Amino acid sequence: MDLATLSLYVVAASAVTITPGPTMLLALNNGAYGGKRVAACGIAGAALSDLILISAVACGLGTLLIASEQLFTLVKWAGAAYLLYLATVLWRAPVRSIQVDASAVTPPTGRAAFVRSLLVALSNPKGLLFFSAFLPQFIRPDDSIVAQYLTLAIVTAAIDIALMSVYAVGGYHSMRILSGRAMRWLNRTCAGILAGLGVALSLYRRSEPN
Repeated sequence: MDLATLSLYVVAASAVTITPGPTMLLALNNGAYGGKRVAACGIAGAALSDLILISAVACGLGTLLIASEQLFTLVKWAGAAYLLYLATVLWRAPVRSIQVDASAVTPPTGRAAFVRSLLVALSNPKGLLFFSAFLPQFIRPDDSIVAQYLTLAIVTAAIDIALMSVYAVGGYHSMRILSGRAMRWLNRTCAGILAGLGVALSLYRRSEPN
């Protein structure tokens, strides 16, 4: 893969990734309520999902998802249900701010943050469909296909790590600046957006295969 193609992919993937989605919102929330270590674990889970999804596309599973209405529907509803579940958890979560005794609130664990971010990405069929349609545009058939997919997977994970780190740091500092009431609304705003994304996912229709 030449440098020009890779640079174009970095710009395009960054433009798509920076839009607040489920994993970005979780990074923000993890930074606010779990601190840097928990946020890092969540980011690692999302980065691993990139590697898994792009590997799945390279193995042809994206094409299978496009072709199978039953499989698509199953994954879609599982993803929508999980987003709505996370929205409920965030909505009901206790608030911790700099003015509140940290011992009074149990922060999320690193393991939970890792699993949440991983499952959110893997249970969303739009991610696999997006990679199935997006990545082949940057693959040159005259070069090693495996090496190119591996390169794109690593670059995508690096982009996600960088951008989610920005969200996580923003969440961490907001916890130290905002009042408890403001933090509660931040939490519920994230929950509301996650719920909206869950509903949107449940209404999502795949494009019919050609």
